[in-house]
Amino acid sequence: MQNKGLVKFFAILFALVSIYQLSFTFVANKVKNDAKAFAGGNPDKEIKYLDSIGKVEVFNLGFTNFTYNEVKDKQINKGLDLEGGINVILQISVKDVLKGLSNNSKNPAFNKALEDATANQRGNQSYLDAFFEAFDANKGTTKLASPDIFANRNLSDEINFNMSDDQVKKVLAKKVDESVESAFGVLRSRIDKFGVTQPNIAKLGQTGRILIELPGAKDVDRIKKLVSSKAELEFWETYKAEEFSQFLGGANEALKATVKSEVKEVAKPQDSLTKLLTDKDADTAAIKTGNNPLFDKIIAQGGGPVLAVFNVKDTASINGYFKRPEVRALIPADKNNVKFVWGKPASIVDAKTKKTTETVDLYALKGNRDDIAPISGGVIVDAQDTFDQMGKPAVSMQMNGQGGRVWEELTGRAFTQKSFIAIALDDVVYSAPGVSSGPIAGGRSEISGNFTVAESKDLANVLRAGKLPAAAEIVQSEVVGPSLGQKAIDAGMISSVAGFLLVCLWMVFYYGRAGWYANAALLVNLLFLFGILASLGAVLTLPGIAGIVLTLGTAVDANIIIYERAKEELREGKSLSEAVEAAYGWKGAMRSIIDANVTHVLTGAILFIFGTGPIQGFATTLLIGIFTSLFTSIFIARIFIDRDIAANRSLMFATPTTKNWFTNFNFDFIGFKKWSYMISAVVVIVSCVSFFVNGLDEGVDFVGGRTFQVKFEKPVDATQVSEELSAAFGVAVEAKVFGDKDQLKVTTKYKIKEEGVNVDEEVNKLLYNTLKKYFSSDLSYENFVNTYDGKTTGILQSSKVGAAISADIKTNSFWAVLGAMAVVGLYLVFSFRKWQYALGATAAILHDVIFVLGIYSLLYKYMPFHMEMDQHFIAAILTVIGYSMNDTVIVFDRVREFLAGNLKGSFKDVVNASVNTTLSRTINTSLTMILVLLIMFIFGGESIRGFIFAMLIGIFVGTYSSLFIATPILVDSVSKKDIEEIEKRHHANEA
Repeated sequence: MQNKGLVKFFAILFALVSIYQLSFTFVANKVKNDAKAFAGGNPDKEIKYLDSIGKVEVFNLGFTNFTYNEVKDKQINKGLDLEGGINVILQISVKDVLKGLSNNSKNPAFNKALEDATANQRGNQSYLDAFFEAFDANKGTTKLASPDIFANRNLSDEINFNMSDDQVKKVLAKKVDESVESAFGVLRSRIDKFGVTQPNIAKLGQTGRILIELPGAKDVDRIKKLVSSKAELEFWETYKAEEFSQFLGGANEALKATVKSEVKEVAKPQDSLTKLLTDKDADTAAIKTGNNPLFDKIIAQGGGPVLAVFNVKDTASINGYFKRPEVRALIPADKNNVKFVWGKPASIVDAKTKKTTETVDLYALKGNRDDIAPISGGVIVDAQDTFDQMGKPAVSMQMNGQGGRVWEELTGRAFTQKSFIAIALDDVVYSAPGVSSGPIAGGRSEISGNFTVAESKDLANVLRAGKLPAAAEIVQSEVVGPSLGQKAIDAGMISSVAGFLLVCLWMVFYYGRAGWYANAALLVNLLFLFGILASLGAVLTLPGIAGIVLTLGTAVDANIIIYERAKEELREGKSLSEAVEAAYGWKGAMRSIIDANVTHVLTGAILFIFGTGPIQGFATTLLIGIFTSLFTSIFIARIFIDRDIAANRSLMFATPTTKNWFTNFNFDFIGFKKWSYMISAVVVIVSCVSFFVNGLDEGVDFVGGRTFQVKFEKPVDATQVSEELSAAFGVAVEAKVFGDKDQLKVTTKYKIKEEGVNVDEEVNKLLYNTLKKYFSSDLSYENFVNTYDGKTTGILQSSKVGAAISADIKTNSFWAVLGAMAVVGLYLVFSFRKWQYALGATAAILHDVIFVLGIYSLLYKYMPFHMEMDQHFIAAILTVIGYSMNDTVIVFDRVREFLAGNLKGSFKDVVNASVNTTLSRTINTSLTMILVLLIMFIFGGESIRGFIFAMLIGIFVGTYSSLFIATPILVDSVSKKDIEEIEKRHHANEA
């Protein structure tokens, strides 16, 4: 090896840099452990401790020092599946943005296009493109630059009446991008103030989606409200209850003709419902007599600004009543612009039955023709969480000069009329105070209500950060408890160490001292791999650990190829130095190594491009591992081998036991092709039939839905739980044992097409109320849903995938698999200059994919672990494609080499000899991979067991297809004329 000194220099330099990068992770972990010890299990105290030492020096290298914040930024971060925490993907509503840009246009063509775009949006198509398509189909003679659409006062600087639709579309695209950027800034400001260590927020391409990761976050409902709240703050004058009492009576009478009411027993004034709301007298009972569709839903009569009090579950029905023409017609003419708005829900517990009732106030706001509030949140310049005069949590706000003047006018009018001013956030009234001491000057106001301290802090936070330019709906979310994360770390560590030891033992057993050299290269490879991950600021996930463990298997692949080639050269009588030189040469193993790894890199790159979250973590470690493995296998192991050559030591690349293993094979693979074609045809046919009969167990990644990993106190009957949940939800709910018998994976599509934090909370409460009989009586809803250190029961992990994003995931997965096959096929055409090589390899890959899918279709109902089609499964399929291609390329490279004149015989003889002479390498590589995968399958944890099983099957079938499918198809696809030319050229090379 030339330039050995330079290689050693770079290897040492790279090792030192890797150790330097990893040292930050070790220091950060030590500081975190100190914080945990100091906090004594209190997570809030732990966060405060870490925040307090953010600028304190914790790492002294002599020539420079680093603060904790600097160390934290340079460490290897753990993903949510290892750290625990909350991950959400928000979809910024482009529909809302377009409505805002159009000044809430009433143009029929415009609004029809908005509705059609919502209904017809396809796969990865953006909403904006769907809107453009819908508008073009509905516009008739209408233009986007019409005065009542986008050529309005707000956009007059950028859009005029003379612009074409194409010109307006460019402006709208720019405006939508600006809105997403604005939302990104608002959300970052909110998250930065929340107090979570190492939050991550990122835009996902041009999709209008924003990813937020909060490691260590524990309060699920609070986080979701924080990130999805639009923070549209408005101040409205309200009507009094007595002004709408006649309307409510008339509405109740009008509804009797078409709505039948259920008459229920009602709580009396002396019961716990007497005092329903803070600062409100409840001296009258609810009216519940006869068939009164509206009155029978009233829990308590109102007073002041509150028209009445209802059950939260009845709000949708009440909204429907108020939209009816016969009811709207009863609204007095001078109050025709009224806005009916609900207040903030409150929980009431009956003293006798202990039953909890969620109640909500109904308000009537003084609307106007333009539906614009007298004061909006744009005038707020500061907001602070505080306490009101009663000592209850509140939020005080300071307005700017203009807002202060309008506020003084508004409060003055309310004082004179003895009316109330509703303070509404995102169309929810938080408080509606009266004004008792005249107009309020200076622009200061306060929101009070049924707040917790945390809620008041969050509300002040979002008001300071500003409102989102459009609604932000949670289309995908994942919640992982810290205890589950620690379990995943333990599983990952066990599988990693066991996999590493197994590979090392096999290499020493099979290759002797050369195996030790490969193991040394493997250790250096791991150091480089983790060093690069640290320097890139990569996030380590459980699939990422799987990628590292797989790297252990592939890291020795190049060594195996080189060692097997060196053994062949030694058998031909060459000296050790000549054999090593030939093995490391381009005509030896190097060309095969490069071809095999290029195909592997291509599939890994496609996986990275199309994957998200943990799958990208898997692809990242896999790609980095390929490059570090190449360097260490080729150069580090070579250093030790060259020392043996210089010292004139014998090196046989084998042990006495394994010296003649897998040699002198002479199996007629091409002659066996009829049987292999028949076997594979049967497998493909059975698989395709199973696709139609059994289908595939598509996970929520592909079909949308919610999943919950629930840990019970003792084993439960999954079928019984499924039936109980289905009855409670009103739709099918699947419950399966997940790992231990006291743990279930619950899956439902209940209200998956409905967005909003309230829907998520409703699902969580339904789940809790149905399952709480299986837990101790002291398990509260908060402890059941939220994550915290040491939690052993309740929801350990939950995820939600909306219908729109699941369609995108499914489409991306489809194109990822097709793209991998196409890209690899094109590379083989380029590398081998013959399309027949690409055909054989692509056919083998297609065979492997169908085989794995068929196994999953046939067995998913019967296996004791989950075999779902999800992103992890697609990652496994793409990995299988890479490994299958790896095996095939090695054989094809040997065919090309033998055809260059290195072997006598016909074309069929050459192909057969190519397969037989590479069999040792094929079996060794496959065996090391299978050993590693088996360890991961046993110890890697339930969450990746299906993923590993797919790869295990894939390695088996990939080895089979490279031997019995790819090469026979190569032979069969070459025409007789081409074979004659090949053999003629081959014989000329022999001569």
